Amino acid sequence: MFLSVIALSLAVAEQPKAPFPYVRGTAHHILPHTHTDESGYFSLCEGKNGKVYVGTAAYGLNAYLIEFDPKTGAQKVVVDVNQVCGLKTPEKPTFAAQSKIHTRNFVAPSGKIYVGSKQGYRRGKDDTADYPGGYVMVFDPEIGRTESLGIPFKGEGVNDVTADEKAGLAYVVTCEDHHWMVLDLKTKQYREPDPKLRLTAYAQTLLDAKGRAVVVTKDFKLARFDPVTDKLELLDLASDGKAVGAAGDKLGPPCWALAPDAKAAYLIRMSDPTLFRIDLAADGPKVPVADLGKLIDGKGHDSRGSLIVGHDGLVYALERVDNATKFGRGYLHQLVSYDPATRKARDHGVLAVKNADWFDFGPGKDGKPKPWSHGFHKLPDGTLTPLHAHMALAQARDGTLYATIIYPFTLVRIEAKDYK
Repeated sequence: MFLSVIALSLAVAEQPKAPFPYVRGTAHHILPHTHTDESGYFSLCEGKNGKVYVGTAAYGLNAYLIEFDPKTGAQKVVVDVNQVCGLKTPEKPTFAAQSKIHTRNFVAPSGKIYVGSKQGYRRGKDDTADYPGGYVMVFDPEIGRTESLGIPFKGEGVNDVTADEKAGLAYVVTCEDHHWMVLDLKTKQYREPDPKLRLTAYAQTLLDAKGRAVVVTKDFKLARFDPVTDKLELLDLASDGKAVGAAGDKLGPPCWALAPDAKAAYLIRMSDPTLFRIDLAADGPKVPVADLGKLIDGKGHDSRGSLIVGHDGLVYALERVDNATKFGRGYLHQLVSYDPATRKARDHGVLAVKNADWFDFGPGKDGKPKPWSHGFHKLPDGTLTPLHAHMALAQARDGTLYATIIYPFTLVRIEAKDYK
């Protein structure tokens, strides 16, 4: 017995210790039959009913919105895009299919959830089909019904939907050319405030405290549309430090989120952890922007649609950085936050999975690694952590954080006690 205790003590002593804290969450594999390549995008939210909603990508075939019940862990399909839009699922993958729900899920005051569909990729040289255009859809969790609101722009996918139900409007960003469309929710008619206007890639419309719609343009100006006056303005972003961006600067798309009072927005770039605060309430042709500094140091930054302002008023994001610690290789995905009250950033730690059995990483029958299972890796202490790409972050009203990771397509649930 005494020797067994000594052996156990030595084993514990020999276990390598990570040079950083972990933020541990419980992993859930998103319903496998709703995605083809273990993939999804920015589509993540908590509904007003406390359920969590995740969009998937079944490339060349279809796309789905999944409902996750935090109390039971149960998942179910609530939106089948082909079914809602009256489309037939193709027998073989095609570029003409509605392949993704890529939009951030917009939860309106009514509790309805607005999403949109997008094209995928051509499946070989013989896939020459034309893409008809993406659909805007609205799902009502209270009655379990989804309505198609049509195609905003022929041949273009839907990248973002933001609804102003009070004004009877919805704002849509298309891709690949990034048009900005306004939908009349009553007549179901779409129009462009300015057909020449082009937005940044993966642009997102926000609604400011005065009910105006704002979005970042391709050349990093602020486009502001007032539904009361039906007028569009283009305003300069005037930073007190580093510029927010310039066309072709190769820092990747911006991601932004409203402050609780909707008088300001916080923004980061995909490849730069500098956090900006944009004053949406200011008058004049120039919009004041405060450079708040870097959320985290390091190199090789990558943040994919994960910037949010939580119900607690803090700004959160996931940042992938090069692992320069020599504790393992590859990348580290770290949860960071910024407190507007103290004006300080905090690194909460490296995202890690509590339950390693949520997915079978073992080889297939042919002895080779399973397809699309390369998105996680183990660190020297045996901790399983994301490797390549996170896709979205959301905070529930009880403080729980949810993140999506691809390969395999995974929803990670992080309780407040594990990151606060």
